[in-house]
Amino acid sequence: MALPYNHHYKLSLSSLFSGKPISSRLQPICCLQCNSSVSSSPFTEKHSLQRYQRDRWVYDNNQRLSLNNNDHAGSCSIPPDTHSIRLNDIALQLPELRKLLQVLKHKRESCGGQVSRNGPGNVFLVGTGPGDPDLLTLKAVRVIQNADLLLYDRLVSNAVLDLVGPDARLLYVGKTAGYHSRTQEEIHELLLSFAEAGATVVRLKGGDPLVFGRGGEEMDFLQQQGIQVKVIPGITAASGIAAELGIPLTHRGVANSVRFLTGHSRKGGTDPLFVAENAADPDSTLVVYMGLSTLPSLALKLMHHGLPPDTPAAAVERGTTPQQRMVFAEVKDLADKIKMAELVSPTLIIIGKVVALSPFWRQSLKEESCLVEA
Repeated sequence: MALPYNHHYKLSLSSLFSGKPISSRLQPICCLQCNSSVSSSPFTEKHSLQRYQRDRWVYDNNQRLSLNNNDHAGSCSIPPDTHSIRLNDIALQLPELRKLLQVLKHKRESCGGQVSRNGPGNVFLVGTGPGDPDLLTLKAVRVIQNADLLLYDRLVSNAVLDLVGPDARLLYVGKTAGYHSRTQEEIHELLLSFAEAGATVVRLKGGDPLVFGRGGEEMDFLQQQGIQVKVIPGITAASGIAAELGIPLTHRGVANSVRFLTGHSRKGGTDPLFVAENAADPDSTLVVYMGLSTLPSLALKLMHHGLPPDTPAAAVERGTTPQQRMVFAEVKDLADKIKMAELVSPTLIIIGKVVALSPFWRQSLKEESCLVEA
């Protein structure tokens, strides 16, 4: 474990191997976090009751009783101190995580030979696509159904998680703006600890694990510790959602290249899109991941650097799921239309002339024409 620890990282992960609790005043989950108002989402929202019911194995018996009481949990309020929520949640999970580690170690030792420092377990980084379980690869399904432990992100859809084998253990490690259930360093250590215990560990990520998924960081960390990592690609949101809308990302005579861009900067802020000057190419397609908050700035910069204001664009919320919603507009109007439609994360943005090839673009023009005539 060569990487340095920060304070809270050491506090939680080192406790996996010690019998010491990290908090003497743990609060029941039903009093802290359960929220039934997000049940309509196809993904795992940070404080949803569904999340805690899915991961109930990792809480002790008293907490499981609380999770079975849906009426009580659904009425809980969420305190504003998300940092305390996170630490309390980790503390509640640690006893069962320790137990699972010991069970896996004993299982491997009983099969012959001690577990080595290099770890005989397998780690798979699995891409689950944009949400539709039918877009999974056959290899991904096979690995998901044979895992011992699956660490899953927020944007792994509920329909995909329904494919997990009956004996597997699920653990939510998702991140949303303002709330990280686990830090990236803590995720690294969980993967390492269970791989060293001999487990088949699957890291489930929405889309493709190596496209804005931090899969490269996890792979690099584990390989430095001597753990072999296998990557199973997934259909990235750009490909899956564009296909759903009938948008070819490249098209002869219309777009000769495609560019993927993240709307998030590493240090936060409202304007990480310093590449707009090079991205403002009318003969290219621009796909923006995680770009809701920064789209107004991006659109202005693109137009400033030469992208025609009437360039077709689309924004797609929760693409390929039953809850999918779409907005089509010229790039100069897209941010306003997104605001009017109240789209939420995850929303993918596609900008370029190829958007006009979608049948939904033509339909949106007809609807606008009818509104004008009315």
